[in-house]
Order: sequence, then structure tokens, then C-alpha cells
Amino acid sequence: MSTARTANWAAPQTALLAGGRLHLQHGPIDLVIGADSPLAYAAAEARFQTVLGELVGDLAVLRRPVQEAQIVTNLSPIARRMVAACAPHASRFITPMAAVAGAVADEILATMVRAHPALRRAYVNNGGDIAVHLARGESLRIGLVADLAAAVPAGAFDLTHSGGVATSGWRGRSFSLGIADSVSVQATSAASADAAATIIANAVDVDHPSIRRAPARSLDPDSDLGDLPVTTDVGRLPPALAQAALARGETVAEALLKRGLIQHAALILQGHGRLIPA
Repeated sequence: MSTARTANWAAPQTALLAGGRLHLQHGPIDLVIGADSPLAYAAAEARFQTVLGELVGDLAVLRRPVQEAQIVTNLSPIARRMVAACAPHASRFITPMAAVAGAVADEILATMVRAHPALRRAYVNNGGDIAVHLARGESLRIGLVADLAAAVPAGAFDLTHSGGVATSGWRGRSFSLGIADSVSVQATSAASADAAATIIANAVDVDHPSIRRAPARSLDPDSDLGDLPVTTDVGRLPPALAQAALARGETVAEALLKRGLIQHAALILQGHGRLIPA
């Protein structure tokens, strides 16, 4: 789960990268955008100007459990996306912050598509949480990262329809209650994938002396996880124990698949993996 801080950030930054990609950065938000449309890029840049301010304005609500956030009606569009993505998981502990990166990607992509309805192929990559727009017949190859610390793709798959992909795990930029190296999820939106990846990654868990945890608040006083113990290190586990942890995550992922909340998931822990559906 990500935690935004209410610091006085510098103004949003814009740059063109190699290959004609657009880079937008403001505080903790760092987007890499691909599209063959100057009009779509202009729309993305204009919409991005107020994104961080909107999130900071809603932060007090977004750090609450999703059941409490659902009853607030005057939220910004991105905050509403976050709440909607997390609401199906309300039976477990989750706050809307679990979907923040994916929701930002979704909002920017939706703005681009409204500006250029004939857009054939576009994506918004927010630190690995990716919103994708694909017209009929288009595809996009996405790398699958097994080790979030190294951020080196271990494989790839071809996305053939619009939707979103997100990855969570204890090695990532956000806190996790579980021990998965990575859980990558494909869903109908980046926000939905973000929330589901968080829930599944939290479920990949066992107890072992090599696993270290600390209260989230002790690592980040602003964390939406409060005093819940988050994973700070995972030593080498016996293979059978790693498989047991993955099995717990697999059970959760299969339940989300049956509910139509995810389309695919890949769970990785210390060289072991599970694919859902198999």
C-alpha cells in the first residue's frame, strides 16, 4: 500500500523520453506514458497538474478502512476510483490507498481517451501499475517482474484488450503484510488490479524465524496501515514452507478469479511460483 505525504512538492515536471514516451512526475507520482497522439499527451499533461493536490485533499478519508471511506460522497474522481476498486475486498482489511497508483493511471488514461476517442494504443505506467487502452486488433507486451528489488523482467505476456496490470510484494515501494516477492495481477482496470494484487500479496504468508516485521507506523508515521506488522525482511525459507505460503495466496487469487475481480495472477516467492488460472 502506498502512502502519500502532505509535503510541499515542487511543480509537476514534464519531459519526453526516448521512443516518444511522455514522462510526468510530481512528488511521489511518476508516470511513463505511451501513445501515438500529441493530443492525448496534451490532455494527460493538463489533467496531471491537479492530481497530487486532489489526493492530498482526500488523504484523511483514503487512509481509513474502505467501509468508512465508502460513505463519504464528496471525493475527487481519483479517490472515487480508489474506493470502488477496494470495496469488493471490504471483508478483509484494506484502505483505498491500496489502489492509489492504479487509480491515478486509470484517470490519466481515461482523460487521454476522451481527448482522442480514435486512439488505437496507449498506456500509463505508474511505477509498474499500468492502465492500458487497446483498440480491436491491438496488443501490448508487458514484462513480468519477479524480483521487485532488481526490477528486471523475468518474462513477458501479451495484453490484447484494455484493462490494467499491477504488482505488489514485500520488496516493492509499498508495505505488505505478506512475504511474496511479487504478485502480478491482470484485471479490468489498473485500480482493480492494484487492490487485488495487494490482497493476494498479503495472503502469501507463513511464520518463520527468518521473517522480520515491524509496525507500519514505526517505518512511516503516515502509513494507512497504522500499527499492523509489515514485512521488512524475508530470509531463506524451506521450500515446503515457501510453497505453503504460495498456496495461501493462490486460494485468495482463485476466489477473486471466480468473483470476476481478476483475470490472471502470477505469484512468486524465492524461485517458486503459481499461475492463476493454471
